[in-house]
Amino acid sequence: MNYYNQPFVKKVLIVIVILMNYSLWAQESIKTQDLEEVVVSSSRIDLPLSENSRTITVIQAEEIQKSAATSLADLLQTVAGVDIRRRGAQGMQADLYIRGGSFDQTLLLIDGIKVDDPQTGHHTMNIALPIELIERIEIIKGPSARVFGQNAFTGAINIVTKKNLEGTGVATISGGSFGQKNGALSLNLSNEKVNHIIHISKNTSEGYRHNTDFDNLNAFYKSDFKMGSGDYTFQTAFSDRAFGANGFYASPAATEQYEETQASLVTLYGRYQNEDWVYKPSLFWKRNQDEYIYIRDNPSIYRNLHISNKVGVALNASKFNNIGTTGYGLELAQVFIASNNLGGHERLQITGFLEQQLLSKDKKIDITPGIAFNYYSDFKFHAFPGVDLGIKLSEGAKVYANVGYTYRIPTYTDLYYASSTTLGNEDLEPETAFSQEYGAKFDLNRGSITMAYFIRNTDNLIDYVKYSEEAKWKANNFAALSTKGFEFSAVAPFDLGNQTQQISLAYTYINDDIKEVNVPFSRYAINSLKHQVVLNSQWSILDQLPLNLTYIYAERTKGTSYNVLDASISYQIDQIKWSLIGNNILDAEYSETNLVPAPGANLMIGFSYILR
Repeated sequence: MNYYNQPFVKKVLIVIVILMNYSLWAQESIKTQDLEEVVVSSSRIDLPLSENSRTITVIQAEEIQKSAATSLADLLQTVAGVDIRRRGAQGMQADLYIRGGSFDQTLLLIDGIKVDDPQTGHHTMNIALPIELIERIEIIKGPSARVFGQNAFTGAINIVTKKNLEGTGVATISGGSFGQKNGALSLNLSNEKVNHIIHISKNTSEGYRHNTDFDNLNAFYKSDFKMGSGDYTFQTAFSDRAFGANGFYASPAATEQYEETQASLVTLYGRYQNEDWVYKPSLFWKRNQDEYIYIRDNPSIYRNLHISNKVGVALNASKFNNIGTTGYGLELAQVFIASNNLGGHERLQITGFLEQQLLSKDKKIDITPGIAFNYYSDFKFHAFPGVDLGIKLSEGAKVYANVGYTYRIPTYTDLYYASSTTLGNEDLEPETAFSQEYGAKFDLNRGSITMAYFIRNTDNLIDYVKYSEEAKWKANNFAALSTKGFEFSAVAPFDLGNQTQQISLAYTYINDDIKEVNVPFSRYAINSLKHQVVLNSQWSILDQLPLNLTYIYAERTKGTSYNVLDASISYQIDQIKWSLIGNNILDAEYSETNLVPAPGANLMIGFSYILR
């Protein structure tokens, strides 16, 4: 299928060409500003963003602060190539997808620590931090198994938390549509040897329709300190969510569902450098608890309770040498689950990796081959090689390619779930894929242009199938899926008066082709974002009055499409900041998953006081 001939794609390509020309023109009229380059901390080898030969998007704290997002789920939905399928307001329950993969094929990390969900994959975002604690978000698209191991099937997202807050703390209250009431307090306590961040917040809502109320509590503590010549961090995060789940998982007719989840993370990690060696040790404990009730007022009809724990230790190291940098890593983790439905299970996970960045003498060509070795006590041994290649055409232009094998082991729900209509399958094999990506990026002073073409061929796709109407749905490896797509993004800052303004455009096209299978009944439903356009503009009306507008056009594989417009404006003077956020201003009627209607037009008014 030649998708470049499709009318909609032609229109988008015309807009892309116009914006590319505008971006080039804008660089002539703006002042050059030298910025400290971001080092992508989620890479096993610390590399500046410009030296990575992958498609990486970095969202900085300033962009987060100016955005119209009130949660991490809302923020990520504005990144082209990322699909957050939300159920309820403020992303109370949300699934994470990159480039058309499934909700368990994208890995989420917090400060480089993996927070995957072995139970089902639906709870990956439960540990999502409040956005006021986030320094930046690193979004790595494409095959990442050789770097991170399982679940980095289509990419990985790393949340980097702040080391310092503005002033000694911030107190915030806000409220708005659907009876939403939010309160947060963040404190920054420090001396010469140690820095502490303490945060607590509570968000509640009456719900935007029947049985979609929620009550969310977040707590966070971080301590940065030095020990010898190393820098170390102790960190813990806790999220407690209780919400009405009207139609969230079953059919739209299941209006009385209810769920309570608890997610917690405790980590101790550090960075120590000795001459040409850099060591990054870490300890971690991730816990998740999920209670699901089919009839909210009558748990005896159907109730599931799952508790999973993952405890582990990891050591990553890198060594600088004459030909580049060598990276090593080893992670050992034990996973436990106790469930009234899935039973009690545990597995040992061992992940190792080795990669070598090779640089040409003039540093214009970089090649990084690598391989990950994985052992699971219930899925045995697997190896996944890959390679990145980058060529600098000039100081601000680079082309790159990366290829690699990647995989996903079945969740405990895939393996052991049992109900009156559905059965898991203990004989499932891991999903595997061979992925390719070819891209280019151009740094135009403060502006930039990136583009990439990607291909992913997936085998052993897991689906729930049955061979007669009376039979139960059963999980099986049964199909292969070919995914091809194209991404483009451009950022163009410019001066208007004494203020610096910015406009950006991003577009993603995805084409999924599932091979024909001889199964009469299948649950698998491809509903990727076939076309996704994100247009963002950031304006400063006055020094203290930034305005942000975000427009999203989305068309899914099933043919549904929608337009969403979000906006935010804020005003700060001295220690006081006011904000007004409007979401879905056009009051679009749409759903992102399972026919759950998205909230209509809504407003949030917030007030913050910065403690000095």
